[in-house]
Amino acid sequence: MDSINILWADDEIDLLKPHILFLEEKGYTVIPVTSGGEALEELEHQRADIVFLDENMPGMTGLDTLTQIKERYPQVPVVMITKSEEEHIMDEALGGKISDYLIKPVKPNQILLTVKKFTEAKRLVSEKSTMNYQQQFREIGMTLSGRLDHEEWMQLYRRLVYWDLELSNTDDENIHEIFRSQRAEANHLFCRYYEQNYIDWLSGKGDDKPLMSHTVLREKLFPLLAEQRPTFLIVIDNFRYDQWKYLQPAIEQMMEVKRDELFYSIIPTTTQFARNSMFAGLMPAEIERKYPKYWINEDEEGYKNQYEYELLEENLHRHGINIRTSYNKVLNAQYGKKLADNYNNLMTNQLNVVIFNFIDMLSHASTDSNIVRELSESDQAYRSVTRSWFDHSPLADLLRNLATRDVNVVITTDHGSVRVDNPVRVKGDATVSVNLRYKQGRLLDYNAKDVFEVRDPSKIFMPRRHITSPYIFAHENDFFAYPNNYNQYVQYYDSTFQHGGISMEEILIPFITLQSK
Repeated sequence: MDSINILWADDEIDLLKPHILFLEEKGYTVIPVTSGGEALEELEHQRADIVFLDENMPGMTGLDTLTQIKERYPQVPVVMITKSEEEHIMDEALGGKISDYLIKPVKPNQILLTVKKFTEAKRLVSEKSTMNYQQQFREIGMTLSGRLDHEEWMQLYRRLVYWDLELSNTDDENIHEIFRSQRAEANHLFCRYYEQNYIDWLSGKGDDKPLMSHTVLREKLFPLLAEQRPTFLIVIDNFRYDQWKYLQPAIEQMMEVKRDELFYSIIPTTTQFARNSMFAGLMPAEIERKYPKYWINEDEEGYKNQYEYELLEENLHRHGINIRTSYNKVLNAQYGKKLADNYNNLMTNQLNVVIFNFIDMLSHASTDSNIVRELSESDQAYRSVTRSWFDHSPLADLLRNLATRDVNVVITTDHGSVRVDNPVRVKGDATVSVNLRYKQGRLLDYNAKDVFEVRDPSKIFMPRRHITSPYIFAHENDFFAYPNNYNQYVQYYDSTFQHGGISMEEILIPFITLQSK
């Protein structure tokens, strides 16, 4: 490891010689000084990875020195060493942004552990995560070689998301490559499983049938409505399970996670189909047949989700649930803030639906904007941008307010998205849908081995636009590209986040139930 520099300021530094020798024997470089002024001078000339400050030095005190260090070098961890445990000293120190404090007399091992805590924690965590994943790699591989049912696929995806987040703490590119390969294998096998079973699930064949878009509200939300307390259904468009796990620590500071569940999205994994299906409790073809005034096909003018609230109301009535409801779609921060500030107005409703579209807008912006593409160039970066949005979002404000009330809160989504980087050639006429992860239309020309092909849309309960209009769906990280201007097209869409097809990231999505602590 690179040498760790420890700056230690104490007016009785000579008495600490045994401590300094102990640290030097462990491979650390210790820079001893006897005053705050000397400490600041040393910091001007050399790097310090951690600073120990005696609180009660004559002249410039430890607290005075701390203030100046933090003004000039805010990222350097500073540990205060004091003889006193008086509360006002600790308050002042904590207010001055110390990283930790120790009470005299300090022992060499205390100092060593503190140094490791602040200078080697990331490396130690990284090494431990890498070692643990290496132990799990074979076990996950053996699991993939078996015949998994829908529950086992969800469990496996949870494990992969866990390791994705854990390994983000390591800089070992070799272990990242191993994980990416294993996740790619899992995605390949999941797509095959989904294709082999999807039509049977929809037709009601067999017992191995997962919770899906059109059944999730009936099975998971409607029972909550019987509890006679306000329920808030928060739908974050295009919200992946790994993004939920990345936000979970922040949300748990506000509310308790009662249930952390997954369900399967229908295909196409787009808002037009998956979210309408979720709200209606019906598959798209059933919506078109039963409520034709609420269904708008792709080739028709109009916003494709403008009737989702009406579809939800019909769904509730079909199940004999006659309650007071509200529906709000947050498309900008100003509207969201107003909603969060006035949440009391919603407390008289038994069900309040709130849609947040930020992540879906982020996904589209990663295609259209080079700056956004750079900010979300990887799954890790994509999660980080999501967390940054959440921390300053009306959603966080709303959850903080709801945490003080006796309410049910559900956070879910309609589908996820996947980072695409493998183009698949497709030809078609002007009637072909424009989505990069699925296509429907006449005269489609493609290699059937490259796609999930459904020649009869009625088998997957999708509206039929023309007699000869099959649906094709992209697998894993594929995206459809036209031969015309092929290279330019591929370059434009490569490494962007897309949805509409079949991947674990798009299909296996969260349904989270929260309650106040």
